[in-house]
Amino acid sequence: MKFFAYPLSLAFATFVFVECSAGYAGNITGTVRAQGKEGAPSDVAGGKYGSRQFKFVERVNYEEMRDFVVYIDGPIGTNVAAPPSEPKQVITRRPVVTGATVKQAKATFDPHVLPVMVGTTVEWPNLDDILHNVFSFSETKQFDLGLYKAPAIEKVTFDKLGRVDVFCSIHSRMNCIVLVLENPYFASVSSKGNYTIPNVPAGTYKLKAWHERLPVDAKEVVVPEAGEVHVDFVLGIKNLPKR
Repeated sequence: MKFFAYPLSLAFATFVFVECSAGYAGNITGTVRAQGKEGAPSDVAGGKYGSRQFKFVERVNYEEMRDFVVYIDGPIGTNVAAPPSEPKQVITRRPVVTGATVKQAKATFDPHVLPVMVGTTVEWPNLDDILHNVFSFSETKQFDLGLYKAPAIEKVTFDKLGRVDVFCSIHSRMNCIVLVLENPYFASVSSKGNYTIPNVPAGTYKLKAWHERLPVDAKEVVVPEAGEVHVDFVLGIKNLPKR
């Protein structure tokens, strides 16, 4: 499965062979960070970047990148996990976010990246006192929830694997991504760069780390019958074919 940082289609490959031991489970933990291109100038305060011509040129700060997702690629054994039967409810006391819910408040989507298992229904409450619109033209899932605000809560069920880019037709900076995955063994990386995927059936898997603007990195991981295995990722512009 390979992700691209484009707003339209995304293909998910599921040809992964997994050996599982029923009744035993371990945890996958680790860290994820991003790294800039080797040889790129790092001094943004001096030189040409300090000149009037380039003073306001915004550069990518890899150290401050967030919204990474780590997930196991492909099906897990013969026991197919079921998606949530009911939409997750959100508590409207800020800043609480519970389950598969994206909040709209202060003209932003929160969270910016929401990983969910295929078949999950996501609610889209609007906590602002102004109208918002939620829509997507991604091939994975296309929808338009129209214009609304509280107390209305619109919802969408994501029934196909892939990346779904979501926007507001009124506010240009409002966008988020729903990452629809094949199994429930995934985790959003914390603001400190840490993640944990708990209770993974013992076995050998392909573990992937994702970010919306960087190539996916993949590693083989052997999950023990008890305890945990530690896997770190460093994402960057690497291993791509040169022209």
